[in-house]
Amino acid sequence: MEQNAKKRVWPKVVLSAALVVGSLFLLQRLLVPKYVDDIIEGAFIAEYYREERKDFDVVFVGDCEVYENFSPVVLWEDYGIHSYIRGSADQYIWQSYYLLEDTLRYEKPDVVIFNVLSLQYNESQSEAYNRMSLEGMEWSPAKVKAILASMTEEEHFLDYVFPILRYHSRWSQLTPADVEYLFTTKTVSHNGYYMRVDVRPAENVPGGRVLADYRFGDNAWKYLEMMADLCEREGIQLLLIKAPSLYPYWYDEWEAQVEDFARERGLPYLNFLELAEEIGIDYQTDTYDAGLHMNLSGAEKLSRWLGNYLTEELGLTDRRDDPELQAIWAEKIAAYEADAQAQYEYYGMTEADSRPTDAGEGI
Repeated sequence: MEQNAKKRVWPKVVLSAALVVGSLFLLQRLLVPKYVDDIIEGAFIAEYYREERKDFDVVFVGDCEVYENFSPVVLWEDYGIHSYIRGSADQYIWQSYYLLEDTLRYEKPDVVIFNVLSLQYNESQSEAYNRMSLEGMEWSPAKVKAILASMTEEEHFLDYVFPILRYHSRWSQLTPADVEYLFTTKTVSHNGYYMRVDVRPAENVPGGRVLADYRFGDNAWKYLEMMADLCEREGIQLLLIKAPSLYPYWYDEWEAQVEDFARERGLPYLNFLELAEEIGIDYQTDTYDAGLHMNLSGAEKLSRWLGNYLTEELGLTDRRDDPELQAIWAEKIAAYEADAQAQYEYYGMTEADSRPTDAGEGI
């Protein structure tokens, strides 16, 4: 009889455990931020994994100076370049490196483009920015290493494994979107590009303050060396860039260090601040936030110039004869144009107000 009693108890124990685990899972899904309404940058990293064709010619890694300044749609429409931006807010270079490692689990792009602004940071500055870069990564050795390299002193690894430990008190911040996107989410970027069509001219841009030391830190240099080594081992062309953002200030001393590194490693380096006039960027019309980032007009000009460079200088070929890619990009272009039109209407603008056809002079 004792054996029979045990047999009757075990299913109840298993069922109770399953209910507890299931309830905790649902609670965690409810409480974690969804990044679909306000701070949408936190959704960008996860969107990569939903892509149908992870055989990109070009993958960008870096901070807002990549995801707000370059349009993969233009690279496809004008040059047949299949590209994706694995960017996130304040993405630190160690996060860029491990995102590249993570990307190589799925594909090997011909070119990796890294924006050098994040070299200014030698350690993580903010848990919030860490989470926007790391929580969207799928679990892998690269994610584990990225978390360990990024955590501030106040953070704990288990909070990333079980986000409910971090977000258990988020009840007061819940919105209808937390319920609507409990299990599924909407796409908020265009292959990693964050679109803005509004215009705010660059005026009274602050100059750089005097720094005690202009040298990049050893940790930042370590990960740039690691990125260059990884690309060299995998036969990937690493292209270093500085986006044409006027602020944060880019110091001449920083520029000299990047130029020296690129020369020593035999890497191409493009400073778009110096190329802005050639590209045709107008800081009165091509930025939506007074020079920090490009709006749609500026991003499309910059992307046309870059596409020409990638084709003429780095030898990328036109893939618009691939019928499957044609179909994929047709849907992406439709979503891109619909987003642009919705924003024109929201801001009371027309396409002609913010999207001139002049694409600059090219290279």
